[in-house]
Amino acid sequence: MVEIIEKAGLQNEATALPIKEKELLSLTGSQAVLEAFIAEGVKTIFGYPGGAIMPIYDALYDYHDQLTHILVRHEQGGIHAAQGFARSSGKTGVVFATSGPGATNLVTGLADAMIDSTPLVCITGQVYAHLLGTDAFQEVDVINITTPVTKWNYQVTDATEIPAVLAKAFYIAGTGRPGPVLIDITKNAQLQKFDYEGYTKCTHIRSYRPKPIVRKEYVEAAAKLINEAKKPFVIFGQGVILGNAEKEFKAFIEKGGLPAAWTILGLSALPTDHPQNVGMLGMHGNYGPNVLTNECDVLIAVGMRFDDRVTGRLDKYAKQAQVIHLDIDPAEIDKNVKSAVPVWGDCKETLPILTALIEEKQHTKWLAKFNEFTQQEIDIVIKDELNPTTDDLTMGEVIKLLNELTNGDAIIVTDVGQHQMVTCRYAKFNETKSNITSGGAGTMGFALPAAIGAKFGAPHRTVVAVIGDGGVQMTIQELGTIMQTETNVKILILNNQFLGMVRQWQQLFHDKRYSFVDIASPDYVMVAKGYRIEGQRVSERENLKAALKTMLNHNGAYLLEVMVGKENNVFPMVPQGCSVAEIRLK
Repeated sequence: MVEIIEKAGLQNEATALPIKEKELLSLTGSQAVLEAFIAEGVKTIFGYPGGAIMPIYDALYDYHDQLTHILVRHEQGGIHAAQGFARSSGKTGVVFATSGPGATNLVTGLADAMIDSTPLVCITGQVYAHLLGTDAFQEVDVINITTPVTKWNYQVTDATEIPAVLAKAFYIAGTGRPGPVLIDITKNAQLQKFDYEGYTKCTHIRSYRPKPIVRKEYVEAAAKLINEAKKPFVIFGQGVILGNAEKEFKAFIEKGGLPAAWTILGLSALPTDHPQNVGMLGMHGNYGPNVLTNECDVLIAVGMRFDDRVTGRLDKYAKQAQVIHLDIDPAEIDKNVKSAVPVWGDCKETLPILTALIEEKQHTKWLAKFNEFTQQEIDIVIKDELNPTTDDLTMGEVIKLLNELTNGDAIIVTDVGQHQMVTCRYAKFNETKSNITSGGAGTMGFALPAAIGAKFGAPHRTVVAVIGDGGVQMTIQELGTIMQTETNVKILILNNQFLGMVRQWQQLFHDKRYSFVDIASPDYVMVAKGYRIEGQRVSERENLKAALKTMLNHNGAYLLEVMVGKENNVFPMVPQGCSVAEIRLK
């Protein structure tokens, strides 16, 4: 790291006092970018070079001992990898892209990171400042394009701005409700030399308050409702994980004897086998949590946003309940579901205050009701999914065996579709930050690059990417990134030879009119071998366990393709336009 040098001058012979001269370093804007990363503790960058960002890549050549750059095969792969890194490590992910198509290729990942509250700092190169607005080669107005999908963005045209702008970028991305920030830097600013006065981290922005002030009277009102409740129910989301409040949350539900259910982004905040963990909410969630949402008398939402996949029809959602909503983002309070008591603030701060005020209780009969619904679901759905009697392999039995072999300790990164819902329903997790998936945006192609990033973010942990045969073909080129970096990622493709989730809807709601969902796939094992990645294909039940063992025990990346039933459906299911209480078991 380059530092400001204080150079001792010659002694003044008459006074014998030392003379010090402060010599400011002359850095380029590109060097200042990398100095900012080092000061912020960044060690890993995902990116793809190009003309407009070439000066930063030239400077990076001299920083290879301090910064690791991962060359992806597509900018979308780069930003998804940065997301996976952020989600597994809890740190801010960083990605580089050039101007024009390089920058626009980030947009899907930005939208995904924005809705899933993932902290990212994205640096895009831009044409020279004097060419802005002239339709120069690879010039795109990236600021206006990305404004709706970033927490903050800014265009730098003068290198002297870079240290302060990047300090602000990291502060905004990682504080409050996290999110992606994009900084667009013109080529002249990257090349421009200036007197570098050092880097100071940002700790305050006058117009930005990352944490709302906790109002104790609201916490007291929430505690009163909980203490008076006969059928309290907690639903929790990713806010618990983002707030590093897993211990505080566990203490809260245990003291109150409160049943708790999770959104797919909240999964792994509480160990799956915790006796008060009653399962998954939403369209393909568990039977009990969905039905009993419309029976509880107090509904306590912690770090979740009441999206439509969780609520179903809003006019029929928990109308009998007093709603307590804990969230760091005031914009989420009352946005979809009206709360009786809003509790603004970071749940790491608000939960201990609330826990201290609630009474120690055991809602034994109420919790037993969830267990009764669970048993119904086991009898009608889960038994056949996890222990099928048909010849076809099911996705559920694959995940069940994966659980047994990993002991619930792996990071599982899912793509989007039926395999995602099955994995989130049946995967077991002992440790937080173990479930990485695209929640709000539902981005197919997410899993493979995100798994690469997740492994760099948590190199000591086993990382398994569970992907469908549709999604894997969207970013399959990132096998090249795995090959070049020798990243030890396990790739599990559940191949049903369909775009399965769309096919399920077409079967149930469009009279089985299968319109363009029958998707052909390459020989994935041969494709993997072309990238020097070992693999195999399994279609018989008697070979499945051994194949999963081989995948997990292999020293390096491994691709396992499992052929599963073509027309198996994911149940339970809340049909679109229905109440959560109208969930179907078959």
